[in-house]
This record gives sequence, C-alpha cells and structure tokens, in this order.
Amino acid sequence: MDLVKHVIGQELATFERKFSDSVKGSNPLLDRIMRFIIRRKGKQMRPMFVFLSAKIAHSINDNTYRAASLIELLHTATLVHDDVVDNAMVRRNFFSINALWKNKIAVLVGDYLLSKGLLLSLEHGDYQILHITSRAVKEMSEGELLQMEKARKLDIKEEIYFEIIRAKTASLLSAACSAGAYSATGDKETSEFFRLFGEKVGIAFQIKDDLFDYGQDNVGKPTGIDIKEKKMTLPLIYTLQNTDKETLRRIIYIVKNQNTDRQKVNEVISYVKKSGGIEYAHNKMKEYQNEALAMLNTYPDTPARQAMEELVNYVIERKY
Repeated sequence: MDLVKHVIGQELATFERKFSDSVKGSNPLLDRIMRFIIRRKGKQMRPMFVFLSAKIAHSINDNTYRAASLIELLHTATLVHDDVVDNAMVRRNFFSINALWKNKIAVLVGDYLLSKGLLLSLEHGDYQILHITSRAVKEMSEGELLQMEKARKLDIKEEIYFEIIRAKTASLLSAACSAGAYSATGDKETSEFFRLFGEKVGIAFQIKDDLFDYGQDNVGKPTGIDIKEKKMTLPLIYTLQNTDKETLRRIIYIVKNQNTDRQKVNEVISYVKKSGGIEYAHNKMKEYQNEALAMLNTYPDTPARQAMEELVNYVIERKY
C-alpha cells in the first residue's frame, strides 16, 4: 500500500502518538496492559479509512484524529471482548489479553477502552461522531447475537447472512468512513454517503474472509474453522440452497454433529466447491467491491481518492 502510506503516512504517524497517549492507564497493571496492546496493534486499516475519507471529502483536522482514535479504541475493545467470548488464546500471533491476565481483567480492559473512547468524544463535543460510532457498536452486538441464534438451527438464508455481516463486520468500517467524512465537513449527507461506501467495502471484506475458510489462495486461517464453529457463511448457504435434499441433510448433519472430524469437514468443503459456492461468493464479493469503487468515482481523481481505491482493493484482494 505504497500510495496510502505516501498520502497519509505523516498523519498515521501522528495518530499513533495521539492514540498511545489516549490509552495510558492510571495504575501500573493497566499501563502495562495498554503498552502490550499498542505493541501488538494490527495494520490500523480503520484509521486509514477515517483519514482517507476525510481527505477525499475535504481535509484532515483535529476532529479527524479524535475520530480515528475513537474508532480504534472501540475496535480494540471489541477484539478484547471477542477473545473472552470465543475463549481465544492468541490474537495476531500474540497471546490474547485473557490468556495472559484471565477473563475478568480482559473484560475490564475492554470496558476501560470503551470508556476512554466515549470520554474522548464527550470532552471535545464530538457528539455526531459519537452517535455514528455508538450505532456501530449497537449493530455489532446485534449482528453477533443474531449469528449465534441462527447457528443453533442452521437455517440462515442469504438475506439473513447479509444482515448479519452488515451489522457484525461492516458497521465499524462504515462508521470509520462516515466519522472521517463528518470530521472534515460537518455535513450529514456527506457522512451518510461515506457510511454506505464503507458498508459495501465491509461486506466485501467479510465475504473474502469467508472464502479463506475454503482454502482460497492456500493461505490465511486454516480451512474449515467456520464449519467447526457452525458459522453459516455465503459459500455454504449457497450450497445448501442449491443442492438435492439428500446432500442437504448430509451437510447439515455433519455441521451439527461431526464438525470436529477433519475428514467430515473436508467432505463439506468438497460439496461447497462442487456446487459452485466458492465462485458464487467470489462474484458477490466483486459486486460489492465494484459498487464501492463506483461511489468513489463520483469524487475528483486526486491522490487521496487513488489511495482509497488502493486500500479498498487491498482489503478485498489480500492473501490473509
């Protein structure tokens, strides 16, 4: 992402300093955990979307830095809580917070990060940006609960799947774009435009993640993890809706009762590949990617827009 780094590299460096200051703890344990979180931070894609949205809409200012910090604080808080819910011991090749400090501390750390984000906005009167991000957190929780509910029955239809990923995955990325645009313009219409743009990118991003589970590109997470966790992803949903009754019953039985059997999981993956589920999901992903890029094309062809195009293509065409 050379162009992205060229266009907003200086802003990202400044952001890292501001973000580090925003999470400093008030006691030794909390401060130690915050330093650990900063060291293991990811690619910071969401702050990139904040800054590029602001730059395309108008320009980056102090409000933009706070918007990026709020988004990153909320994102980090949800990851910490997710690791507790999923009992995950590793995150980004590091031990998770709950693996090192146990669940109780991890939950409190997530709450602390959430409160820091809320205070950052309230202390500067960033009420609209707080509204944008609060709606995203609400939708993320609703999406996760809907997925859990449907996983029990394995009865997710395609429209429900898109409702889940729009809320669970796309909402925070769309909030990043929306908050970035609003921070630069103070205009709700522009903010809504970028929210819809970010939503399309987020949906395509999640479909890409689904495809990794079937061994696409032979990298990324191990194949079959979603099947083992009874997650109904788009390739599997398409297969269930486009197969004969006997195969349908066979797949559902395996997912419900034999999802820890590697051979049986591979059998389901084979069914999905033969049915055209992989190709169908890939085409859907490209549709959302192209729709997002078409929205960008309504803005002048500037380095910021070109960098955003590069970022969109990167998150959707990534190899892991």
